[in-house]
Amino acid sequence: MQSVLVIDDDAALRDTIGLMLEAEGFHPALAEDGKVGVLQALTMTPDLVLVDLRMPGLSGIEVCKQIRAAGMKTPLIVLSASGDEIDKVLLLEIGADDYVVKPFGARELMARIRAVLRRTLPDARKIAQFGDANIDFERRVVTRCGEPVKLTPAEYNLLTYFLSNPDRPLTRDMILNSVWGYESFPNTRTVDAHVVKLRQKLEMDPNTPKLFLTVHGVGYRFLP
Repeated sequence: MQSVLVIDDDAALRDTIGLMLEAEGFHPALAEDGKVGVLQALTMTPDLVLVDLRMPGLSGIEVCKQIRAAGMKTPLIVLSASGDEIDKVLLLEIGADDYVVKPFGARELMARIRAVLRRTLPDARKIAQFGDANIDFERRVVTRCGEPVKLTPAEYNLLTYFLSNPDRPLTRDMILNSVWGYESFPNTRTVDAHVVKLRQKLEMDPNTPKLFLTVHGVGYRFLP
């Protein structure tokens, strides 16, 4: 289970994000200010940090600077109010990987988190093997028995989501929120259709799937 540290002085928003993360299978850790957040980041080494731009005391910018100064390569996403003037160059210079403008929806936030995590996978995790197939995250290439497998962008994103959540029952709504994101409005039949495509392309016998299993009344489970 990947851990996400949320640093925000807004208790209501902080708790809400924590619940969102739990619902999506992450382990959330919450910090009420920048000073506590930096200490938690250094001690727990989370997989990703969400930090508010404007906080009393230690600002989000200072938090990012201190985390990077400590040599940590943890992905950083900055949360900013809609009225803030965001200098994208400054964010890049302080080591932030992305930013999300408030107010935001659960779909947008989770899509951004997963996108950043995919981009910042450590070397040891950039190639994964499952069944008779391999996926090279850095090159976005999927092969089966050494032969390339052509996947659409949605099929590839669905596959990486399954790989990020092995042996876990996933509802269709969870999959929709995480894979298609906030800007698209597909329905649950979209998930079913794409799972069928993955089975056809990656299962030994698509009619008797061993990787992409149906969990009746829930959704799907991926068994690598």
